[in-house]
Amino acid sequence: MCTVVVLRRPDHEWPLILAANRDEALDRPWQPPARHWPDRPEVTAGLDELAGGTWLGVNDHGVVAGILNRHGSLGPAEGYRSRGELPLEALDHADASSAAEALSHLDGDAYRTFNMVVADNEDAYWLRHAGAAHGSSRGVEVLPIPAGVSMITSEDLNDPSFPRVHTYLPRFRKAKVPDPETGDWEEWHRLLASRLHDPEDGPGGAMTIVNEFRDFGTVSSSLIALPFRDAENRRPIWLFAAGGPDKAEFLPIF
Repeated sequence: MCTVVVLRRPDHEWPLILAANRDEALDRPWQPPARHWPDRPEVTAGLDELAGGTWLGVNDHGVVAGILNRHGSLGPAEGYRSRGELPLEALDHADASSAAEALSHLDGDAYRTFNMVVADNEDAYWLRHAGAAHGSSRGVEVLPIPAGVSMITSEDLNDPSFPRVHTYLPRFRKAKVPDPETGDWEEWHRLLASRLHDPEDGPGGAMTIVNEFRDFGTVSSSLIALPFRDAENRRPIWLFAAGGPDKAEFLPIF
């Protein structure tokens, strides 16, 4: 997954809204989010058939977890464990804080570098394993995601030097906020599906990547909303597009 957009509104009836585009090799097999793991019956997540893990999931406690590659670490590598294990480990926990605390003790040397988002309707964190770029190959840093709209890609949270963040973070911040009650996700959907980019940045600067020559692109998209913990008659919402959001229809997972 290459882009996650998070809106945090701690006192709102829908305190967490998340949008995500997954960019991946087009021939890497996967299955849409479902309860794929018999030993984790409380977890709904997409299944990476190659390594057995996931890129994004939600558990029955209302924790959402997603993994992103850091720059220069796309794909598996010999001698490293699959990063797709990590969202599943996060989703073994009943809240985002305990999940983040547990993952902070990981041996970073076992994994290629990554960014990770772990959130619920009260707290949200991004976990950074940046390797030697930040002075340590082992450490996994846990950092809070602030209130408001944030974006994370293969670099740091809200890093304006990354072309996609530079182009799209201001647009998400100005866009009409999704309304889970009425199902109005129109402006965020439009932004997720956008191919707008500076030609000097190449197609990777767009939100939806279409690159037929490299067999790599945006393969799925998600829109997720978590309700306030004690809200009556409200359940988490997950809309999923099994393909690029410029073409595939968003359908409810729950």
